[in-house]
Amino acid sequence: LLETKKFLSSKFYMKDLGEASFILGIEIHRDRRNGVLELSQKAYVEKILKKYSMHASKPTSAPIVKDDSFGKFQCPRNKYEIDQMKAILYASAVGRLQYAQVCTRPNLVFVIGVLGRFQCNPGIEHWKMAKKVLRYLQGTKGLMLTYRRSDSLEIEGYSDSDFAGDIDDRKSTSGYVFTLAGG
Repeated sequence: LLETKKFLSSKFYMKDLGEASFILGIEIHRDRRNGVLELSQKAYVEKILKKYSMHASKPTSAPIVKDDSFGKFQCPRNKYEIDQMKAILYASAVGRLQYAQVCTRPNLVFVIGVLGRFQCNPGIEHWKMAKKVLRYLQGTKGLMLTYRRSDSLEIEGYSDSDFAGDIDDRKSTSGYVFTLAGG
């Protein structure tokens, strides 16, 4: 580590600020004695909630449930609906949610994928779904992605799929998750 720092400082101007605790909106919590590394985006989530005036919203227990149905039939069909959606920063909200999902919230992958299908022509129902995700984050903003030291580097994999679940084009959706040493 010291050699790498020395090499980099010979090529670039840099300052060693010590161990990282916050970077790119991600809080880093370490417990070296117990071998735990936790990554949190609580501050980032709170910033998103404020941006979309959802910081005082009532939390919801899940971002999407089994009977939720979303499709192109909910996209704007007339000038009034199109104009109504122009005032809503749908793509911006989905992009911010996507950043949280990529960094520390893999539990949002499916719902963010559904929201992303309607980026080019979102309707009010799609926006309500995005707000439901924000309400879910309101109740779970303290969750952290946790890694624990382990002597066993066992990989576990899980997958699931539906059959023709996309109501617009009858495409199937599949998903998978792999864990290494429980993380």
